This record gives sequence, C-alpha cells and structure tokens, in this order.
Amino acid sequence: MPLWLEITLPILTLIIGLVVGFFLSRKYFQNYLEKNPPINEQMVRAMMSQMGRTPSEKQVRQVMASMKQAK
Repeated sequence: MPLWLEITLPILTLIIGLVVGFFLSRKYFQNYLEKNPPINEQMVRAMMSQMGRTPSEKQVRQVMASMKQAK
C-alpha cells in the first residue's frame, strides 16, 4: 500500500465519520425535542400562577403559539 494512502485514508475516514455523526446526532436531538418539548401548557400555567396571575386558556395558548413562532 502506498505511503500517501496510509496517511490520507485514516484522515479521510475520520472526517467522514465526524460529518455523518454530526448530522445523525442533530436529527436525533431534533426528534427528541419534538417528542419532549422543553415547556408545555402545564408549565406555562404553573409559571403564571406563581406570578400571582390566574391564566385563562386563551393566554396559555397565546404563550405557546408565540413560543412555536419563535422557533
């Protein structure tokens, strides 16, 4: 096996592995966040209640919609 191939093949394999690993982990994390959102309606209600407000359903929906739009 030529010397240049012994040097470039492991480097090329490492680079390809890093790129593929990055995209696979990114896809996995996006799917995870879709299934388990970081905040839900119950958390919004709890936060509003802690601030001394009684949240209406409309207010909770507005907060959730604004968070989805911010994505």
